[in-house]
Amino acid sequence: MNNQNNQIRINISINGESYEVQVDPEMRLIDLLRDKLGFTGTKEGCGKGECGACTVIMDGKTVNSCLVLAFQADGKEILTIEGMGTLDNLHPIQEAFIRNGAVQCGYCIPGMVLSAKSLLDKNPAPTEEEIRRGISGNLCRCTGYQKIVDAIKDAAAEMRGDRNER
Repeated sequence: MNNQNNQIRINISINGESYEVQVDPEMRLIDLLRDKLGFTGTKEGCGKGECGACTVIMDGKTVNSCLVLAFQADGKEILTIEGMGTLDNLHPIQEAFIRNGAVQCGYCIPGMVLSAKSLLDKNPAPTEEEIRRGISGNLCRCTGYQKIVDAIKDAAAEMRGDRNER
């Protein structure tokens, strides 16, 4: 619904919590998340949908939040990195990234972790090729990808309950 200031009221669920917010028609989802609602774990890299730093999961699918207008998220479920785990209770993917040294500068990691989650939700036992394809929209300039791939394999095994069988 539009109001007199050309704002659009949307209802959005972020990390399981409901929000009703007014947004400008041109506001991007990343700006709503970071600037209006304080979910600063979502990073802006290129702003053109090429680097994946701004990846979030919207209704079960990864999206580049820099390419989605905020009003397009009306009625959607959004998962950001803040919804993955807590400092005291990390998600198995986050633990595997730390265990495997897959975190360097950390800028790409929120997007990588969410892409890994999306992949493992659909395919709990991906091959290395499937993992590389699953994170292909996310650029990392620090790790060279092998540690990230190893971390996702490790997380997959942990989540399946057969980590010791690798």
